Amino acid sequence: MAKLSVNINKIATLRNSRGGNTPNLLTVATDIQRFGAQGITIHPRPDERHIRYADAYALTDVIHTEYNIEGNPNPKFIELVTAIGPTQVTLVPDAVAAITSNAGWDTQKHEGFLKEVISEFKRYGIRTSVFVDPVPEMIEGAAEIGADRIELYTEAFAVGYAKGDADAVVPYTKAAIIAHELGLGINAGHDLSLDNIKFFAANIPELAEVSIGHALISESLYLGLENVVQMYLKKLQ
Repeated sequence: MAKLSVNINKIATLRNSRGGNTPNLLTVATDIQRFGAQGITIHPRPDERHIRYADAYALTDVIHTEYNIEGNPNPKFIELVTAIGPTQVTLVPDAVAAITSNAGWDTQKHEGFLKEVISEFKRYGIRTSVFVDPVPEMIEGAAEIGADRIELYTEAFAVGYAKGDADAVVPYTKAAIIAHELGLGINAGHDLSLDNIKFFAANIPELAEVSIGHALISESLYLGLENVVQMYLKKLQ
């Protein structure tokens, strides 16, 4: 069974919209774990428009499952991650002004840079994952630079599946097979939801972890957070 890591960026966005501490990010993170999720994900950005760097530090007191920090490895991000020492760091090539992640790494073009960054995180004993599209060359590149895992960027699957194209999962299945053969762990995330997660997980061999935020929090507005976490866990079995 793949682990469920819940991205709590949207909780921070809601809190920040009023300037106070409601909803309380630490309480929500605690409750999500109590509801059964096996991890918490955050994705701090330079403008701190949702998760703040102070949040990243404060969460260390309440996360007792896996702690995954995502982001573009600029110097400030690297300093944050090495100071905290989370379970996993996921490298994402976000532009500063990006609304959300919209592409995986070109692991061949950025080989030297990524290899250096990954080496630094490994020096601190932090598991490293690289956000990639389901392209064989990019997965092979991830293995070359020393990544422990890849995170498959699943927007294309989600869009295709919503249109009734079940074959949209095929490139991801093939990518997972290649990754496993290369000794890489397999994570996935972006636009996964209650509508598509069961089909996706059933077609991705050796899937270790999914990171879900926007859809899960949105679904919780109607169905309740505890209920939705349980629904995801059931679909991932």
